[in-house]
Amino acid sequence: MKHKEISKDIEKIYTKSEFIKKLRRFADALETGKTFSIQIANNKISVPKNAVINIEYEQEKGGGEIEFQIKWKR
Repeated sequence: MKHKEISKDIEKIYTKSEFIKKLRRFADALETGKTFSIQIANNKISVPKNAVINIEYEQEKGGGEIEFQIKWKR
């Protein structure tokens, strides 16, 4: 029996200080080669140390968006 992949798209807005704390913890995990764990909207996520990191920029009329992306496969 095949298992279906579950697709999720979760977004949570953080205060600046909350975001900075999470970003610092992520940077520390990257520097030390450790797995990074984070909870986003009651979903606990473990990011493996071999995840691929990129930064995406999108420009639209009247504004823009920068996304810090962390991708991995199971």
